[in-house]
Amino acid sequence: QVQLVESGGGSVQAGGSLRLSCAASESGYTYSRYCMGWYRQAPGKEREGLAAIDYDGSTSYTDSVKGRFTISQDNAKNTLFLQMNSLKPEDTGLYYCAARSGRCFYAPPLPSETYFRYWGQGTQVTVSS
Repeated sequence: QVQLVESGGGSVQAGGSLRLSCAASESGYTYSRYCMGWYRQAPGKEREGLAAIDYDGSTSYTDSVKGRFTISQDNAKNTLFLQMNSLKPEDTGLYYCAARSGRCFYAPPLPSETYFRYWGQGTQVTVSS
């Protein structure tokens, strides 16, 4: 079992930046062998994929965040990050990190939500205009 804990959410004005973190923990867990992703659920909408990173460091993004968000990982600290710049009010939502052992399997441009086995509880991001 893998536990994922997100942090770094908050309130920011449009055009601002936030950096989300996701700390992963499990006995015997080797972080670098997981496919990791960030998802977002806006009020009244379904959860949507934003970005994914494979354990070789390759990344993919959905079009709406490409060029504004950057997914990265610190394998030594078992931590996943999402750097969010040029935030817009439509970026408001509950942000989740997700994980699954092995390589990412893409239903382009990202792995499907059902592909991920482990989920965090989410961290709220609110962007005001």
